Amino acid sequence: MSNKQPYAVFCDSNPDLPLFSSHWWLNAVSINADWDAAIVENNGAIVGTLPYVIKKRYGMRLITMPPLTQTLGPWLRRAERNSVEQESDDINTMKQLISQIPCFSYFCQNFHYSIANHLPFYWAGFEQRTRYTYVFNDLSDLDSLWKGLRSNIVREIKKARNRFGLQVDNNLPLDDFILLHEGTFRRQGLSLPYSRDVIYSIDRACSERQCRKIFCARDDKGAVHAALYIVWNANSAYYLMGGSDPDLRTSGANSLCMWEAIRFASGVARRFDFEGSMLEPVERFFRAFGAVRTPYFEITKTTSPLLRIIRTFRTF
Repeated sequence: MSNKQPYAVFCDSNPDLPLFSSHWWLNAVSINADWDAAIVENNGAIVGTLPYVIKKRYGMRLITMPPLTQTLGPWLRRAERNSVEQESDDINTMKQLISQIPCFSYFCQNFHYSIANHLPFYWAGFEQRTRYTYVFNDLSDLDSLWKGLRSNIVREIKKARNRFGLQVDNNLPLDDFILLHEGTFRRQGLSLPYSRDVIYSIDRACSERQCRKIFCARDDKGAVHAALYIVWNANSAYYLMGGSDPDLRTSGANSLCMWEAIRFASGVARRFDFEGSMLEPVERFFRAFGAVRTPYFEITKTTSPLLRIIRTFRTF
C-alpha cells in the first residue's frame, strides 16, 4: 500500500521540510521512476519519514537519488526533551523507517545535513561516505556576508559590473538557459546527465509555486555571459544549475550572478545552500563565498552480487 497520499498531506503541513523531500518535487523528478515514503507514527502523529525513488534496471530494483536532487533521507521530528531520550527516540524511529524500505538490489541516498547520526543504517549493513556542501545559515545580514567574501570574488564582481558593464536580470527564457547549462558539460566532453524533460518538469512545478528564478548577466549589447537557476522554500534557497558562455567566462559574470542570487535569497529564505561539489575547482569557487563547509552523509547498500560487479564499471 502506497504512502504517497498521507505523505503529501504531511508535506503540505510542514513547510520547514527540506525542499527536495517535498511530494511535489518528487513528482517532478521521478520521470521513468516511481516514489513512495516510509512513515512512522507515534500516538497518531508522524515522527519520522523517509521518501525514496525507485527505478528498475537490468531487472533489479534500485533506490537512488533522482536527478537535480541534492538530498533525501530521513526526517525526524524534534521534541523539547532530554537529549539522551531524543537520541533514543531517533534511533528507534530510524530502525522503523529502515524496516519499511522495500526490497532492493541497490540503495543510495544523500541525507540532509541535519541528520548527524547514521548508526541505525550502519547497524543494518549500509555504508557511509561523507560529502560536503557550503551553506550560509543566516542570510539576514548581507553586509556581513559581503565582508566575508574572498578578495578574488569581490574583484570578479566589481570587474563584471565596472569593466564589462554587466547587469543581472531574470528574463532569460528557460530554453536559452538550458543551452548555456548544456554547454558546461559539453566543454568537459560530457552530455547532460539528465534529460531536458526533467528540467521542464521541475520548472513547471516550481513556477506553479513561485519558488524558482533564473539570474542572467548581460552586457550592454545584450550578450549573455552567464546564468544560474535557484529554487527555494522558506527554510533554504538552493543553487540548482548554472552555465556560462565559454568565450565570455573571464568577465566575472558567474560571481556576479551568484552574489545577486544570494541577495535575492535573503528575502525569501533563511539559508542559502550552494549544493556543494566534490570537484576541486567547483569546491574552490563555492568556498570563496565564505559559506560554512557542511558535511552530509551518502548512504549506500548493495544486496545483489551481480550488481556489485556491474558497479565496478559504471555508476547508476
